[in-house]
Amino acid sequence: MRIEGNLLLHEEIMLLALRDKEGTIATGAYYAQAIGGAILAELLLNGRIKVEEEKKKKFAALVSAAPMGDPVIDECLEKIKTAKRQATLRTWVGRFAQLKQLKHRVAESLCRRGILKADEDKVLLIFTRKIYPELDPRPERDLVRRLKQAIFTYSRELDPRTVVLISLANASGILKTVFDKSRLKDRKKRLQRIMDGHVVGEATKEAVEAMQAAVMVATVVPAVVMTTSAGR
Repeated sequence: MRIEGNLLLHEEIMLLALRDKEGTIATGAYYAQAIGGAILAELLLNGRIKVEEEKKKKFAALVSAAPMGDPVIDECLEKIKTAKRQATLRTWVGRFAQLKQLKHRVAESLCRRGILKADEDKVLLIFTRKIYPELDPRPERDLVRRLKQAIFTYSRELDPRTVVLISLANASGILKTVFDKSRLKDRKKRLQRIMDGHVVGEATKEAVEAMQAAVMVATVVPAVVMTTSAGR
């Protein structure tokens, strides 16, 4: 079950992806794919699924269908449970990213926590859209401080959740909206070490697999971009 007060990975991704005042997604952030990877990682970290490898492909296998108490994650868990055939980790990232109203459902979860507020604005003075400006800056401030400590210092051991979050945020372009690009460039080797799992410490096998699954979002994003461009 989820621990009340602690943000889940997909909530942390949404918090980083949203512009604080405007309440809209930062340009160039492929948040949906990052959220898909975050959900998959949560299921792995919480022992709901495990990774099975066959012919060099990694598949998600159900371990427990016990709900985690988060509507989005539980819906994804049910999809795995009722799937007619096993799918690869990459496939599940893509499927989760395509959940109906994904952005709004995750943002509304943060609204219920009092971190964001739901509002509306006009686009070109014609179209109305939902926005989610920040109401309580403390959770994101703590989150950014945690990432800064991991990326810009030489901490030898990071907790598995931080490794997964950095992997997702970096692969999806969200990290570049949080920190200066030139500073991140200077820390390229450090980021690679984090994503390769060299600073995880004594993590469980499931946590390492979660990190690897999260990094797969990097292969999903280009495919999504190419498909979108081709359809224009």
